[in-house]
Amino acid sequence: MIEKIAQIAERGPRAGHLSPLQRRAYRLSQMASVGLFAGQKWLSAGLMRPVRADPPIEGPLPSRDEILADLRRLMARDLENAERGLYPLPDDLLRRPLGALTNAIGYFRDLPAIERRRHSGRSQEVFEQQVQPGLPRYYQQNFHYQSDGWLSRRSARLYDHQVEVLFSGGGDAMRRQALVPLAKVLRGAGRRLLRLADLGSGNGGLLPFLKQAYPRVEVLGIDLSLPYLEETARRLRPYRRWQLTQAPVEALPLADRSQDAVTSVFLFHELPRKVRSQVVLEAARVLKPNGSFVLLDSIQKGDNAAYDTLLDYFPVAFHEPYYADYVRQDMTSLFAKAGFRMESVEVAYFARCMHLVRSA
Repeated sequence: MIEKIAQIAERGPRAGHLSPLQRRAYRLSQMASVGLFAGQKWLSAGLMRPVRADPPIEGPLPSRDEILADLRRLMARDLENAERGLYPLPDDLLRRPLGALTNAIGYFRDLPAIERRRHSGRSQEVFEQQVQPGLPRYYQQNFHYQSDGWLSRRSARLYDHQVEVLFSGGGDAMRRQALVPLAKVLRGAGRRLLRLADLGSGNGGLLPFLKQAYPRVEVLGIDLSLPYLEETARRLRPYRRWQLTQAPVEALPLADRSQDAVTSVFLFHELPRKVRSQVVLEAARVLKPNGSFVLLDSIQKGDNAAYDTLLDYFPVAFHEPYYADYVRQDMTSLFAKAGFRMESVEVAYFARCMHLVRSA
């Protein structure tokens, strides 16, 4: 199957109207990836014991079939977006299923340590061991109970795989939904050179897709983790007009009104409420009048009632100290206080994509 995917993916245009062969390549690739990642998720569940909530969390849980149906809708939307020319098909149709196999060794090797932390409640090893002194206290934790937190090469290599297992292969397709509102913003500028800052760029989950779709945009990735920035640099090597810098997102090293757009993907739920507010104010400061902030993060309570109980359980099963507060915070009000208006909100699988515009 993988050889067939490679042959099909090499043919035809990468954006706009897709050929039947390109559509088939995408579907075969996603089918293979979902099968591999969902299989690893099933195996992981058999190797790990549930974490008991105290007090118990009550409420209905979605069935496996409901979640898979929602995942299929996400994949259909992703393909439709490429068909409309909002962004190209991903250029990793071959590498994606192969990566699900090759990275599985490291993933399962690290799983016993994560399991020990989950049941012992140990989530502060990064701070206790002073892995990288001088970072904000909220950042020095074993988020998701993962080894080394955000602060090692091992973590930077494994993180995307862990996310894809958690979402049964839907992680990248969710990230690409941030490109939908960006398409309107970036194409509306014509040939004008645009500047975009990606806050909490991590190991480059969004930026390669962005540069593939819009190579002329000047991109600055900002993150606190040097190993994750190094991984981002590796992924961006084929492209031009990008820079990376180590800095806190609540104190951006950017001039006032210097950016045409700001993006943030799966960052806000990892921040304390006070820091979230500071980030929004910083985004308002660095954006030009009528500049756009595209925020893609976890769904919130009420976005999909069928998932509400899962949202309550997630910070129990995984160390997510600020998640329960995030899923209940009114994002429209938070941004309105900083002079933003909400242009659109779209929900796709477990992701919520918000397009906000700074007042003139």
